[in-house]
Amino acid sequence: MTLPFQLLPEDRESSPYTGYTRAHWEAVADGLLAAAWRWSTPGSALLDLPGRPSRSGVRSDGLEGYARTFLAAAFRVAGAGGADPHGWLDRYASGVTAGTRTPGRDDTESWPLILDHHVQGQPMVESASIALGLRLTAPWLWKNLDADVQDRAEEWLRGALRHTPAPNNWYLFPYTVAGFLESVGRADAETAAVRQRARELLEGWYVGDGWYTDGDARAFDHYNGWALHLYPVLDAHLAGTDDAVYGARLREHLDAFSLFFAANGAPLHYGRSLTYRFAASAAVGLGAVTGHTPLTPGTSRRLISGSLRHFLDRGALTEDGLLSLGWYGPHEATLQTYSGPSSPYWASKAFVALLAPPNHPLWTDPEEPAPVETADRVLALPAPGLLLQSTRADGIVRLHNHGTDHVRPHEGDSADADDPHYGRLAYSTHTGPTAKGNTADNHLSVEVGGRGSVRCRVRPLGAGGGGGWGWAASWHRPVYAGGPPMVPGLRVESVTVARGPYELRIHRVLGAPANSRATQTGWATGPDEPLVSALHALHGWDEEPTSIRAPQGTACTRWAQVPRLTGRTGGTTVHVSLAALATEPVALREAVSGVEVSDSRVEVTWARDGARTRVEWEPLRVSLVE
Repeated sequence: MTLPFQLLPEDRESSPYTGYTRAHWEAVADGLLAAAWRWSTPGSALLDLPGRPSRSGVRSDGLEGYARTFLAAAFRVAGAGGADPHGWLDRYASGVTAGTRTPGRDDTESWPLILDHHVQGQPMVESASIALGLRLTAPWLWKNLDADVQDRAEEWLRGALRHTPAPNNWYLFPYTVAGFLESVGRADAETAAVRQRARELLEGWYVGDGWYTDGDARAFDHYNGWALHLYPVLDAHLAGTDDAVYGARLREHLDAFSLFFAANGAPLHYGRSLTYRFAASAAVGLGAVTGHTPLTPGTSRRLISGSLRHFLDRGALTEDGLLSLGWYGPHEATLQTYSGPSSPYWASKAFVALLAPPNHPLWTDPEEPAPVETADRVLALPAPGLLLQSTRADGIVRLHNHGTDHVRPHEGDSADADDPHYGRLAYSTHTGPTAKGNTADNHLSVEVGGRGSVRCRVRPLGAGGGGGWGWAASWHRPVYAGGPPMVPGLRVESVTVARGPYELRIHRVLGAPANSRATQTGWATGPDEPLVSALHALHGWDEEPTSIRAPQGTACTRWAQVPRLTGRTGGTTVHVSLAALATEPVALREAVSGVEVSDSRVEVTWARDGARTRVEWEPLRVSLVE
């Protein structure tokens, strides 16, 4: 795709996989900023980008445009040692001056006040980007502001310290604001308190394997990289302390997170706020900048440049150079109600990589292959309850979800909490989930009285494996909309076993009413995509799959079809199938030579080598007998 701004020619000697160098990153940052600034208010305090407003309103959206683009400009200028050939910092200095003159006033320039998250909370989010931008550019912007403007900016920012954040990563926003205030000599008991509060919450949210849950719920998604690791590790780096605990956690996170990117650069498509797109690579760039990474500089650049180029090549920008609300182009089903026209500019976090100066190995070492390009891999992550599966031949990464649901702790099982970006059994770098109202992909449903169930709260049962295979398991209570919300005693236990390109999906349905039916769906793909979604019945299904339409499509295709198996259930039944997502046909029927199912276990024999996958139910044990 032709970009609306000019890039240098590709450098395939230094960057054999992507062609992108540091100069390309700077040019992209400049191009995004130039396009966004065409929509600024006269005093430069707000950037009112065109598009559907968020639930927070137009003024908050304008602040969001200022704050999130400021983050890109700050990384761009700070990484260049203060060089600012396009004069970005003058514009942001003017914006601080105008926006803080009469905050809360309904006029052309004034910034909205920062209040509690349930009243007027979005400005708290943006305060962190503004504070971080001011901290990064302090030698060139902050120190040249008039004293009264500095005082006004401090007073506005302290609204983040004095109001209640949302119960998740939002607590890192006042933490970041306080970090800036302390860095410019404005520390006090208030800044110390919010920073201590955030540290204590992070300790409670850390579950291991380099993963935090985003709040007290089981919410494991891209917020780990672009928020929960980014803010504390970058804060320590800028302070010159490089906290060993947070750095070690980032290093462990990147060991697995480096598998979240396909050979074509796409990150895994799951979780919320996916319109932030290449912000998914922020943790990789941060690891390279701070040294808290297990990845070589060449591998890191391969991942971050691959992700950046992936979206630029696939229509993420409008004709006038703005990031659209969506994934590739605009895509309503990808969005949350809090997303507005400027929301995609949290993608600016990817430009943290520019804090590595031009002579840093991140930019001077040649690109090396991404992990997905070196070997087939299966990796179990017991702490978040996830199972990663990648195949070198087609460069696809799949994530099997047995641990994340984003259901808040005080909420019960309810069909109202159904979220396609969390409730599905599997996600990938090459597909998106189908939208609500369409046939759900990668889903096990128990149909009672003609009503299909949804999967909301996920209870992990474990994960493990090794030596080229892995497994993860969970259970859930099927819940229903449009009638009785649940069936007493109904429960589904699910196990996914990944081996090579194959996904063995095993479900035990317990307590189902007589004459109920179970349905299992596979991957959602479009008719014009170079993808094959295969699903094969092994036990407990009536017949081979039929193809069900999903006319609203996914973020990757505007129209999709989903393979589906159906079978009878009642009391306790076991249902076994084999699935695959590939770029070439996969012979699922020939992959398995035998299936044995009893009351206590399932045993599947693989045709290739005679190895047997054994699943025992009580207690749950999964093994591979070779």
